[in-house]
Amino acid sequence: MEQNKGHSGTNVPAAKVLALPGLLNYQEGAVVSRTVIDQKTGTVTLFAFDEGQGLSEHTAPYDAMVYLLDGEAEVTIAGQPLHLKTGEMVIMPANQPHALRAIRKFKMLLIMIRYAM
Repeated sequence: MEQNKGHSGTNVPAAKVLALPGLLNYQEGAVVSRTVIDQKTGTVTLFAFDEGQGLSEHTAPYDAMVYLLDGEAEVTIAGQPLHLKTGEMVIMPANQPHALRAIRKFKMLLIMIRYAM
């Protein structure tokens, strides 16, 4: 199977059925990520957070969607904490401060679409 030569920063095979949660393993005490697609128009990235791990508050200039593949997370957007479980998603609006924390270890798919500003 050919690799996605048009996608920088990825080694995910093209035109092949894959189970997303299996593309990334948990690591004790860490947050790990794997780029699936990295283009000028947007990115798709898998993340695995060990329990208690997170990303500190930050902003992004584009809307982003977080979809939980496994586990439980607290996503705080503009000071509002949201509890997400497996199969749930949230959209993080552009330029709004947000942070993520693993209530239980979790895996997520982050989809960010870049648009002209």
